[in-house]
Amino acid sequence: MDHERRRKPNIPREPLISEFAHDRDMVDLIEYFVGEMQTRVAYIERAWSDQDISKLREFAHQLKGAAAGYGFPQITDSAAELEEGLDQEAAAADLAERVEALIGMCRRATTAP
Repeated sequence: MDHERRRKPNIPREPLISEFAHDRDMVDLIEYFVGEMQTRVAYIERAWSDQDISKLREFAHQLKGAAAGYGFPQITDSAAELEEGLDQEAAAADLAERVEALIGMCRRATTAP
């Protein structure tokens, strides 16, 4: 009997470097943003664990805007995908993949070029 298995998305593992990493005026701001990333990840993980969709949507929305301002469009795109899935009340498995993808992106953010 054939069973379909959900395959995990192929999530890259290389570091994400800000588009503004070479802008000396942005270095301190980028370092602050990246330094806060673990806290943001913890909030997202907690909201997902608690199935607090309202908080999860809020965190995704905030991250979507903030990441763009610090030069991380990949994180912006991933946060937007999660927010869209939440708004459309996507299936739990789809949301789980989107949460996992966003967390993976956040963990890859770095300041060093």
